[in-house]
Amino acid sequence: MATDIEKAPTELQELVAEADTGSRKLAGATGLLVFLVALAWAVFQFWYASPLPFELGFGILNDTEARAVHLAFAMFLAFMAWPAGKGSARDRVPLIDWTLALAGAFAGAYLLLFYAQLATRPGQPTTMDVVTATVGLVLLLEATRRAVGWPMAVLAVVFIVYAMAGPWMPEVLQHKGASLNRLISHLWLTTEGVYGIALGVSTGAIFVYVLFGALLDRAGGGNYMMQVSFAALGHLRGGPAKVAVVSSALNGMISGSSVSNVVSGGIFTIPLMKKSGYGGVKAGAIETMSSVNGQIMPPVMGAAAFLMVEYVGIPYSDIVKHALLPAVLSYIGLFYIVHLEAVKLGMNPIVSRTPRPWRATALAWGLGLSGSIVVIGALYYAFEAAKALLGTAAPYAIGAMVALLYLYSVRQAALSPDLPEDIDVDNPEPLLTWPTVKAGLHFLLPIGVLIWCLMIEEFSPALSAFWAIVVLVVLMLTQHPLVALFRRRPSGGHWARGWNDVVQGFHDGSRNMIGIGIATATAGIIVGGITLTGLGLRMTDFVEFVSQGNVFVMLLFIAFVCLVLGLGVPTTANYVLVATLMAPVVVELGAQSGLIIPLIGVHLFVFYYGIMGDITPPVGLATFAAAAISGEDAIQTGIQGALYALRTVILPFIWIFNPQLLLLDVAGTAELVRVIVASTIAMLVFSALTMFWFRVKMRWWEAGLLAIAVALLFRPDFFMDQITPEYRDAPPSQIYEIAKNEPADGRMVMVIKGLTLEGEDKVKTVAVRLGAAGPDGRKRLSDAGIQLMPLGDQMQIGAVKFGSRAKKAGVEQGWDVQAIKVPTDRPSPHWFYLPALALIALVWFAQGLRLRPRSALA
Repeated sequence: MATDIEKAPTELQELVAEADTGSRKLAGATGLLVFLVALAWAVFQFWYASPLPFELGFGILNDTEARAVHLAFAMFLAFMAWPAGKGSARDRVPLIDWTLALAGAFAGAYLLLFYAQLATRPGQPTTMDVVTATVGLVLLLEATRRAVGWPMAVLAVVFIVYAMAGPWMPEVLQHKGASLNRLISHLWLTTEGVYGIALGVSTGAIFVYVLFGALLDRAGGGNYMMQVSFAALGHLRGGPAKVAVVSSALNGMISGSSVSNVVSGGIFTIPLMKKSGYGGVKAGAIETMSSVNGQIMPPVMGAAAFLMVEYVGIPYSDIVKHALLPAVLSYIGLFYIVHLEAVKLGMNPIVSRTPRPWRATALAWGLGLSGSIVVIGALYYAFEAAKALLGTAAPYAIGAMVALLYLYSVRQAALSPDLPEDIDVDNPEPLLTWPTVKAGLHFLLPIGVLIWCLMIEEFSPALSAFWAIVVLVVLMLTQHPLVALFRRRPSGGHWARGWNDVVQGFHDGSRNMIGIGIATATAGIIVGGITLTGLGLRMTDFVEFVSQGNVFVMLLFIAFVCLVLGLGVPTTANYVLVATLMAPVVVELGAQSGLIIPLIGVHLFVFYYGIMGDITPPVGLATFAAAAISGEDAIQTGIQGALYALRTVILPFIWIFNPQLLLLDVAGTAELVRVIVASTIAMLVFSALTMFWFRVKMRWWEAGLLAIAVALLFRPDFFMDQITPEYRDAPPSQIYEIAKNEPADGRMVMVIKGLTLEGEDKVKTVAVRLGAAGPDGRKRLSDAGIQLMPLGDQMQIGAVKFGSRAKKAGVEQGWDVQAIKVPTDRPSPHWFYLPALALIALVWFAQGLRLRPRSALA
């Protein structure tokens, strides 16, 4: 089955190729070689993610060796797949590129080939080491220019120049500088630079998730999600835009590229949106926003979720939990925006279905959703019962249940009509929702296995993806023969078709990973430059100077910097940049201002603003892809997309001040429900404000009331703070008693004071998560990474464990504890939801009165 991108016009396929997979189209022996190398890379990564090396005692590689193999493959394929320039040959590989590809592969694999020798002389590079590392850096920069784009290559060069030219920099950026040997060793011969965390996560987790997405698309999962979305929403007013939003959300859950997401869905949805009346600019902007939002949607989040595990130091399941509500709110807001646009433009559905009474529709949806919940619950308890009763035999029993579930779902697919290969843009036909859902239920199994392994079994991300890919490969090999069997038709050729889909899917996964592998390696150059020069500390001083101590100005400035850093840089790489350069600044300056900002909130803040570069002109690649489909101006499309993006842009500012939006510090189910409902209503109302349309066009006083309501719903804590403070101060001597009484995963909030490395007196507020509950407060603090020394009535921080929760929270060794912040017994801020709802109701009824005279026309 061809992927949706392969159905796009040639120029759009070339646009995706230039952004994601390489624009050379090679045939003959060279094409076969590149195909086999890409296939070998995918097989290697699949092997590395699996438990087989440890089970068989063969092919075990440490992290550094695996990263070297990963980079060698990426460097070789980058020079083979991407031409040097627009005028270079697309159908052959020049001799110079062969040379660069082989040299790049050797330089990338250098740490693997000479691992034993390098381990015996750390910090003492030979001439061979320096030459290889220098050539490797130059080739990596050239590969970055080709595969990722000039913005990131230029940024890496700037950091290299900065590292070497430190003594000649302005005073605020000045440092002692680094020699060529020291710089090269730091960047290429250690794990502080190119072979650092970013490349490690690319090697260990990102590849297998990109591979999973490519295989699912080859299997038909992408088309299935599109067809289900069209069946459920295509007959509604503004249906094509709603299809774009929902299908992009579903595809974005496992897709690593906003550009390919735009093209694969946009070739159908953008023409349909234009046909329904949105116009080319709005159609392109809606598809762009839908696709880019896929990068913030768990479980993959453009692969940044796996990097966050390393940077934030919390389990992957927590990353998903904290990121889920903002992502869903953003999609809900966009869905409402496209509905309001349809209402404003007076659109009618472009396809019609036999109308059903609303009660029948509500009953059908209710039965469908409740039935799905019952089935999922039954499966969960059946699996848990098997684990409890069968012990070591449980995996076989669970495997048998999954196999039976697969056979049942394939039989349902066989009894249903085949899904259309695409959507007929000229004459779209309505689809029935439930038959369409049944025609591809088996595609949900690999996704279910992935989520089960990640969230329930809490396997590592790589191992979870491995088992999901195993299930997916079995599905791809057997789905067509089984459908033929259930339909009692000959199965000739179906086995070969399945095998070909698997091979092509592995190849697609590797091609999609070339740019990501190169980008994460280049991000290591920038990270290495920051760690070598101490730029992070200087950046804190610079931002503090710019903001003059104002937290809101500081956040605005950092959001702008993240936006600029994200221009033309892939999701994973731009997260590495903003997380390394900007996240520590937010933590430090927020703490100095007395603002308690959870570390995950900081990282999601910089991540959200970094990916906005995919939308904003003049470099937003996703916008250019959408404009190419719509035939409209890319700048206008980007500006319209930026307007639609306002609902996403405000979310990070909200959770910085109200972490409950990230489901942090939410006590009990009732409070969870209140937060979700209030946040959803606030997002809907804010989306209406950006359109200046609620039930009808707003008047200014209505917009003012709704803005107040949004503030009350999103920031009820701000209004409660004006009445009574959230915390009272307790003396440091009570710290162990307070730590003992904190609930499980509670946080200790402290005001600490001390000297910075620059010799300045600073006071800051830090919050440390204490983990599991226990009777010994001293031990809970120790487990969090803090050792305290009593000095009379005072407490001094004696030691902070490296990499601990305390260290990540900004606790400083040698500083004094001035006070412990203890929550006061104040009323719940959620009482402010009531006046907010009253204001919304007032505007709703006021606009309803203006609608009445036109009711006859409606």
